[in-house]
Amino acid sequence: MAATTQIIIDGGRVAVMKFEFSGDTAEVAVKKVDVSTLATHPTKQTACTSVAIEKIWHTSTDEIGVDMLWDATANVIAWTIRGDGTLDFTQIGPITNNSGAGKTGDLLFTTQGTEVATSRYAITLQLRKTYA
Repeated sequence: MAATTQIIIDGGRVAVMKFEFSGDTAEVAVKKVDVSTLATHPTKQTACTSVAIEKIWHTSTDEIGVDMLWDATANVIAWTIRGDGTLDFTQIGPITNNSGAGKTGDLLFTTQGTEVATSRYAITLQLRKTYA
């Protein structure tokens, strides 16, 4: 299994991150967005405490799906992707973290259908940052 994370932009309002995966070993609730590692507010210097999903660009092989989960005591599915596409939520409002008890603000990935060595995904997220 090979998995990579690339931070493309980590600005005051928005973070853009790219995630790639290949292999036949499933990811199960793997932390992909750790809000504590994102840049602080540019003027107030407060920590990023959560993100909301504004846009998703994704491509994956037919046999793989990805559940994006809000991390909490009981993780909550933010969105599930499969195949290729672009999703833009900026006109209707971003996907916000609606998890309950134990909410961390982080985003986890769980793969589905990764039984073959040719399983792959590439996901790029545009995230709106919120601060303490």
